[in-house]
Amino acid sequence: MARADSGMAIGAVTRLLQDHLLRAAFEVSVGKPEDAPGSGNNPKLNLFLYETALDPHLRNQSLRDGEAPPLWLVLKYLLTAFDVDKRSDTASAHELLGRAMSALQQLSFLRLDPLVAPAVRRALEDNPEPLKLTFDDANVELLSKIMQGTDERYRLSVAFQVRPVMIVPDSLPRGSQLVGVDYHTTPETIIGRDGVQVSVIPSMGARLDRIEPDRFEAGAALTLYGDDLSASSMEVVLGDVILDVIERHLDRLVVRAEGSPGTPVAGGTTLSPGDMPIVVRRRLSPTRTRSSNLLAARLLPTLNSAALIGADLQLTGLLLGTDGDDIMLLFCRASDGVTVHLVDTFVTTANQNSLTVPGVAAAVAPGTYWLILRVNNQQAKASPSVTI
Repeated sequence: MARADSGMAIGAVTRLLQDHLLRAAFEVSVGKPEDAPGSGNNPKLNLFLYETALDPHLRNQSLRDGEAPPLWLVLKYLLTAFDVDKRSDTASAHELLGRAMSALQQLSFLRLDPLVAPAVRRALEDNPEPLKLTFDDANVELLSKIMQGTDERYRLSVAFQVRPVMIVPDSLPRGSQLVGVDYHTTPETIIGRDGVQVSVIPSMGARLDRIEPDRFEAGAALTLYGDDLSASSMEVVLGDVILDVIERHLDRLVVRAEGSPGTPVAGGTTLSPGDMPIVVRRRLSPTRTRSSNLLAARLLPTLNSAALIGADLQLTGLLLGTDGDDIMLLFCRASDGVTVHLVDTFVTTANQNSLTVPGVAAAVAPGTYWLILRVNNQQAKASPSVTI
């Protein structure tokens, strides 16, 4: 069956009904009951398709596995009889209507016999279900709704339906090669479960709720809380550094902010202090990952000591900043905590383990000061003192 042929199925059913009634020696017109008396002077029947509906019993029934289901329709008709005077409310019209009902009742199933027109056959011959004709109640409410308006009049009619009428979507059927068969070999090789390459994950991926603590120094242990975090293929990434996982639980991961071997956070060559994203991601393949949502993490500088070497101030620690970072050193008077001097020019090192402030002895008045170091707006926890 050409897909386009099934698109003519509605009209084909109407033609099929008309053809069967014509063979039973009835004169039959198709259209609104009000228009039927306008032609001819013989007693006649009129077919009127007043409603189409989707068949609720077959709505999701496909012809083949994996294909979209076709449209399964229920076609609802009115059959009206007219006598020689073009009236439908006389005894003669009623007799004609009764004989037509008897002819339709004998049909029950609409069959495609050799006398059916070729166009009707092409549209309906591949309908997998036989076309069933059943009578419906044609009460006053139904007929009044259909036959209303200034030019309409109430006419006694019989209601019936034909189902299921199939219309196939105008699209190519889908198909795929069999799972468990290697089609690259000649002949094909049955490889069974070895051919299954899709990993099924029972969730949309990991999700993070919070990190504790959210401000931390290099080497600190961090706990990330969330959902679906226990998989062995799960990685924790701070900035662009993969952290070492210490503990795995369904709702939390414990990691250390040191980084994987060769790229340690504490080494100072990968990350600088500051706000940065932290995510959990599942390794799907050597080149593909599935990431969780982002959380904000704050990596702090670690200030271990401060000492005057000649006229210069020498600071040592971890992640003290590079030439590209925003570094600020405040001198706070030990006696009252008032900030008396600010330095933002330093001599840095590539591994961020020291800072030098040249000529500080000449720039700051003699006294004892607490030192406050901020790198990229993150303040070191320690505030060593220095006496100038």
